[in-house]
Amino acid sequence: MTMAINDDIKMLISSIEEVQTDNTMPRNVKEKLSEVVIILNAEDAEGSLRINKALDKIEEIVDDTNLQPYARTQIWNLASILESL
Repeated sequence: MTMAINDDIKMLISSIEEVQTDNTMPRNVKEKLSEVVIILNAEDAEGSLRINKALDKIEEIVDDTNLQPYARTQIWNLASILESL
């Protein structure tokens, strides 16, 4: 994986951590976002595989019918960053 993508992943992880610190974000969403961070930090998998796994996990979060609209928007923003990598 190139250095630019690694830097982008680090910035994305920083954005995820920022969303996790939001006190209004549901706990189950924070836990799933923690799983996304673990997936993105995994050194044993290829970059594109890590990105696809992370996108799958984010789609699980967005599919939650109890998710508030503002939270869904924040999660979609993370997904769009991931898709651009």
